Amino acid sequence: MSDLLERLRMRGWRLTAQRRVVAEVLDGDHVHLTADEVHARAVSRLPEISRATVYNTLGELVTLGEVLEVATDGRAKRYDPNAHRAHQHLICSGCGAIRDVHPLGDPVAALPADQRFGFSLSGAEVTYRGLCPDCR
Repeated sequence: MSDLLERLRMRGWRLTAQRRVVAEVLDGDHVHLTADEVHARAVSRLPEISRATVYNTLGELVTLGEVLEVATDGRAKRYDPNAHRAHQHLICSGCGAIRDVHPLGDPVAALPADQRFGFSLSGAEVTYRGLCPDCR
């Protein structure tokens, strides 16, 4: 069973066939699919699943905090099931490919006190950009 399915089961989330398929499609370490990509893959497993069901399920998973919604430079939002593992994103400026990365150090601690402007920091989102091997 995938990590996401296990987390949902532990929360008592009702796993209908449609919800299960969406969660299975999102399984993996570097999965960052658009809603349309999730739908296309879900249809191959469960032909009767509707686009609305996929969108609604993704919205519920984001609201539950079980999936991250990643927006990248005006492209379609992507859905990341690694919501409970601290990581940053590496995004290709050419094709939009996204990889999870785990740089050393704490980005919150890296911000000097005089640059915090009195904020009490709760987190940081760092995005690395460049060209993937296929786009170079």
